[in-house]
Amino acid sequence: MSPYLLYVSSVVISSVSQILLKKSAMKKHDSFIWEYLNPYVIIAYGMFFGATLVGVFAFRGMEYKNGPVIESLGFILVLLLSRFFFGEKVTCRKIAGTLCILVGIVVFYL
Repeated sequence: MSPYLLYVSSVVISSVSQILLKKSAMKKHDSFIWEYLNPYVIIAYGMFFGATLVGVFAFRGMEYKNGPVIESLGFILVLLLSRFFFGEKVTCRKIAGTLCILVGIVVFYL
């Protein structure tokens, strides 16, 4: 598998885990400790750990300078996932931010 595709999969895993953490934060929990020891949080942190491992393996075959550029795609993915799962509005400011990220990626690779 391509190291770039592997790193993109790491970004996808991280983005999904962020959605799980947000889902947990939106719920009312019985106690303070249950806010941090519920299935959503435990699974999300497990996914973060897995994404880190996948990222380490991806960096074995790619240049380090590409990491932050690919990682910035996570911001766009979280925006899309939040819209899909939580029905959040995509505002003009969010679109402008997304366009800035995309322009930055294009400029980096020119």
